Amino acid sequence: MSTDAVRYTTLTPSTVVPSGITDPVQRARAELSAALAAIEHKANLPARAAERIEAGTERARAFANREPGLALAAAVGVAVAVGAAIWGVARLIAR
Repeated sequence: MSTDAVRYTTLTPSTVVPSGITDPVQRARAELSAALAAIEHKANLPARAAERIEAGTERARAFANREPGLALAAAVGVAVAVGAAIWGVARLIAR
């Protein structure tokens, strides 16, 4: 391997092939590595779900900081809807 190999930084996504690789073998390895990382990311459903939940939580917190009254009303509305759904299912099962 050459000493002028392009290195990934902590800010570079693992699915990106860095530019400036002149050696065809290193370029092929970098492309394969990026393709495998993209496949792994796409197939890892729990990690993707966790990312979406985290993003949703951040949006909800930002909304609650901007509009605390509306956030409280939305939380109460969701609680009532969930309670009504559970009550409805329990009533159907009891019949």
